[in-house]
Amino acid sequence: MASDASPDTPLIPDQRRELLIKLLRGHSVLSVHQLTELLGVSHMTVRRDIAALERQGRAVSVPGGVRIAGQVHHEPSFVDKSTMDQPAKLAIAARAGELLHDGTTVYLDAGTTCQALVPHLVRRQGMTVVTNDFTTANALMGNPDVEVIHTGGRIEHANRSTVGRLAAQTLTQLALDIAFISTSSWDPQRGVTTPSPAKVEVKQAAMASASRSVLLAGSAKYGTFGMYRVAGLDAFESIVTDDGLPQAARDTLRGQGIATAVATATATE
Repeated sequence: MASDASPDTPLIPDQRRELLIKLLRGHSVLSVHQLTELLGVSHMTVRRDIAALERQGRAVSVPGGVRIAGQVHHEPSFVDKSTMDQPAKLAIAARAGELLHDGTTVYLDAGTTCQALVPHLVRRQGMTVVTNDFTTANALMGNPDVEVIHTGGRIEHANRSTVGRLAAQTLTQLALDIAFISTSSWDPQRGVTTPSPAKVEVKQAAMASASRSVLLAGSAKYGTFGMYRVAGLDAFESIVTDDGLPQAARDTLRGQGIATAVATATATE
């Protein structure tokens, strides 16, 4: 790969960062070593540039390098999501389960990560679960010790859940202790986003009705974004993610004062 920079005309930081983004558009992922050669600068300079671009939501650090932030145009179906990143989802659910207490009214957002909280919920006494997710409701159907409220609303077949104004209106009539919110995309600049506008109102209604909101967000979704914004990361009491989140990303979140719990994911055989 040849550099677009000339050694005789050093670039100012903004120019160099724009060049870095241009290089990423062509290669998606580049190592710090590659960038030092392409840009003709030190490792420290490259890392500062990556950190600046990450704060802007334009790039995401990965071990040893950086990738460009990507837009999510479509969410995977329930079938696809049910086979993706299982160790991370189980680890996130286990860590989030530590926030549960007897006699709590909990909202579980649609999605396989929130569904993984069900085994932790049923160990508690006097629980009420509110959800827009049919798979979660079905998993609790045979447990008479858990009060279950489904929001109703328009069915989104691919994700086995309900969305839209009717589902949101149900949530406005309830007082929730804690809302666990899922996401297909999140980053420090844009917050929680989704490519589906029908999901926004439901997530926002759950958060508005809850005393506490917790984001369950896999590291694989970090640094991606959809067209429609749900909330900034600072709207959540905390974020529970997995240990695939790069240290630079953790530092960025910490620098913004965002409480982040990192769960250790153990791969299954």
